Amino acid sequence: MTGPDAPRPARVLGVGTAVPRHHVGQDEARDFARRLFADHLDDLDRLLRLFGNVRVDDRWFAVDPEWFETEHGLEERNEIYRREAVPLSVASASAALHDAAVAPDDVDAIFFVSSTGFATPSLDAVLVGELGLRCDVRRDATFGHGCAGGAGGLARAAQWARANPGRHVLVVATELCGLTLQRSDVSRTNLVATSLFADGSASVVVGTDGAGPSILAESSVLWPGTGDVMGWTFGDTGMGVVLSRRVPAIIREHVAESVDRVCAAAGVGRDELSRFVLHPGGAAVLDALRSALDLDDDDLVHSRRVLRDFGNMSAPTVLFVLDDFLRRGSPDADDLVLVSAMGPGFAAEHLVLRCDGPDR
Repeated sequence: MTGPDAPRPARVLGVGTAVPRHHVGQDEARDFARRLFADHLDDLDRLLRLFGNVRVDDRWFAVDPEWFETEHGLEERNEIYRREAVPLSVASASAALHDAAVAPDDVDAIFFVSSTGFATPSLDAVLVGELGLRCDVRRDATFGHGCAGGAGGLARAAQWARANPGRHVLVVATELCGLTLQRSDVSRTNLVATSLFADGSASVVVGTDGAGPSILAESSVLWPGTGDVMGWTFGDTGMGVVLSRRVPAIIREHVAESVDRVCAAAGVGRDELSRFVLHPGGAAVLDALRSALDLDDDDLVHSRRVLRDFGNMSAPTVLFVLDDFLRRGSPDADDLVLVSAMGPGFAAEHLVLRCDGPDR
């Protein structure tokens, strides 16, 4: 439907990001891994080349690097999560509200996304007071979607905004992946995690009034028989990462078809997509996406820059890429943008955005 009676599209009105204060360069992380895995993995020098191959230079953590030198239990880890995730979330949410020129009192819903800690009441309830939101704000919290959580949160916000025209929804995705590192886990999977994961928070304001890219369509897909390729295990000492080597192969086999479906829902063809905001799960994931979607280096510049400068922060990472694209990508009017992230399930969240003005 077009014309004055057409439904108003949901729009990305503002984006904000934040990282904690403790910086770790990749050389420092490699030295830590050498100490941690020295007596447990054969041919360690060869395996440590991974720290260069993942294409990460810098990462940020909520705890001092010395914290990683000793073992910690789940209770201690979660208390740090509850303490540190709140100010980090406030920082990114405040930045997004400022970017959108939306006052806290004008936020009608808050969706909080995280998979690296627990809290009851969930942290969205804490953020209501910290951000000065209204006491009748609609709250929602999502746990367990991992790296797909940021894109999934944005998709649910778009659906909510379209159903509630003129109202604003704030998405906050915050992860403290560093708190899940366990010294007692000397597996190769944990070595990969040590080379790649980091902490961060990203927030997005979505609504139907104002300027910003319109969200044309969103879709979610869960691939049967892949539930064991990504996730967490839970034990007394914390959360252990599950990360299979099958992930790139699954991407190459299935992602193009799922992207075709979201493009069809948006009324466009995949060949009409001109810009790409893809979650940089790692160098191998980006290479698999490039192959599956027939992309070139220019299509991945924002994803690779975020991976290089921040590492994989799980759910917030794709929103960091969105922020980088909007601020540094010089989007043109009518650019069609694919936003995509994959996470435990094994699942994918896709959105198609159009870079247009408020009166389109």
